[in-house]
This record gives sequence, structure tokens and C-alpha cells, in this order.
Amino acid sequence: MQFWPRRRAASQTARVRTWAAAKDAKPLGFAGYKAGMTHVVIADNRPNSMTKGEEIPFPVTVIECPPLKVAAVNFYAASYGGNKLATTILAPSLDKNVHRLFPIPKKYDKTIDSAKVENLVDIRILAVTQPHLIGLKKTPEAIEIALGGKVEDKLNYAKTMLGKDINVNDVFAEGAQLDMHAVTTGRGTVGPVPRFGVDIRSHKSQKTIRGPGSLGGWTGNRSWPVAHAGQHGYHLRTEINKWLLKIGTNPADMQMKGGFKHYGVLKSNYVLVKGSVAGPVKRLITFTQPVRPNHRIPNKAPAITYTSLASKQ
Repeated sequence: MQFWPRRRAASQTARVRTWAAAKDAKPLGFAGYKAGMTHVVIADNRPNSMTKGEEIPFPVTVIECPPLKVAAVNFYAASYGGNKLATTILAPSLDKNVHRLFPIPKKYDKTIDSAKVENLVDIRILAVTQPHLIGLKKTPEAIEIALGGKVEDKLNYAKTMLGKDINVNDVFAEGAQLDMHAVTTGRGTVGPVPRFGVDIRSHKSQKTIRGPGSLGGWTGNRSWPVAHAGQHGYHLRTEINKWLLKIGTNPADMQMKGGFKHYGVLKSNYVLVKGSVAGPVKRLITFTQPVRPNHRIPNKAPAITYTSLASKQ
């Protein structure tokens, strides 16, 4: 019941509800496309691990991260009921595919100095992905990314980066922890057994054997705590404190034999994240600075002694 309501996500682009605080004036998040999984062998450097100093295998998820382009800057002002968007300044020149996301006005202010906002409390950047650089598709996604530092530092950073590219190694470093935000794989409408894990009753039970069981006088009840059939998958989920093992800038080092299944070969920067990540192949994954990091995970990336490039076909 902690995941409720179990309905379809409003968008395939994950929404970030909370941003961590940071002192440096730089983006607090990035996004990339899930390519697939493989495994690596690392020299365990976790101080409290039972296998410290030994070589152990890790499953890893490969996320391809082409550069993000800062398409706009959002200015937020203090208002009754919370901060509200006051104005948006678009970049002087936008990619030809951005018009697939939102209409671009013919005339608009192209300098941040033209934004005069009273009670300014926050500045965020609106970044668009560039999937055409890796041959994935034409239509990009837009994500709003918070910035660290004070408001003055955020303003200076926004002036510098408006209309320019941001790489993943400009935002994160190897060994960091990440909060992963993604929309899970959709599986349509299913019954209560796969959806909630209710027990299958005896074959001699009355009526159904895959239902939630007898509800007594509440037969026919459709209240929300009762397990019933419905949407399974395609939900927005957040997984905290994933370990960033590697940031690769040479895609030739991660060329799987036969390519990644249903994805192909890498053509841009990529990251290796320990464990699995929600969503199917080609799904946009948003990862941010950890809100409550795990202090048992070291901030230093382990040495990778072997990376499996065997065919996954």
C-alpha cells in the first residue's frame, strides 16, 4: 500500500519531487537512456564488507548519456502557497528538434539580463536531451534540473551555460551515489496474484481461486486496500543510493558483441551503475544527487578488473 495509486504514469519522463542541497553551483542531476545490463569484476573497497580486498562480481546497468543542452532558464519567485514560476528565458538558438516538444515563439527575450523578477528565490535550468546524436530517435525530452549554490551563483552559472552542452562527467564523479528516477516497464492489466502477490487458494474453494478471498459481508467491495485486478507496471519509481561505478567517455570500451539487445551499440558517453534500474531498454533514466546518502558506501569507485562484453543474444 506504500505504492498507491497503482495507475499509469502521466509521462515517460520521470518527475523529480525533491532535490538535494549542494554548495557548488552546478546541476544536481542528469539523464540518459538505458542500454542494458552486463557484469563486471571489481576489487571490493567497501570498508565494512566481508569481502574487502577480494575480487567479486557485480551486475551493472549501462546507461548511455549523450550531452544535455540547456534550452531555457526558469526563474522562481516567492508567492503565497510556495514558490511559483515567474518567467522563462529561452536560449538564443535552439535545436531543430526542440519544436517537437513545445512551440517556439518567433520573438522572445534571449538574454538572462532581461529577466526582472521580484522576490527571486530559485533558478533552475530546462535541459533537453539529444537522442539524435546516438541515432535513437528525433524527439527529445525536456527535464528541469535544480542547481546548487546560492541564488547569485545559480544566476552566474545560468548565464554561462544557456544554450550550451552539459556532459555527465561535469555533474557527477565516479564513486558517487545516485537517486534513480524512472518509469517501470508496463505490463497492462493483470489480476491480483501478480499485482499484489495474493495466495492462490485451494482448487476446492468456492468461485475463484485467484481472487483476494472471502471478504464476508463486504463481498463486491472495491475499496482501495483490497487487492483487485488493475494496472501493473508503467509506474513512476525512485530508487535511492545506487553506486556509480564508472563514467566512460570512450564508447569503444563498452561495445558488446552483437550490441546490446534491442538497443544496439553505444555512440556516446555512458555510466555503469551497480545493480538493476527500473524501466525497459531505451527508457529515459533521470539520476540525481542523493537526498539521504548511505554512509556505508565509499565515495571512491572500486577498481574494475574485468568487464563482460560477451553477447547477450
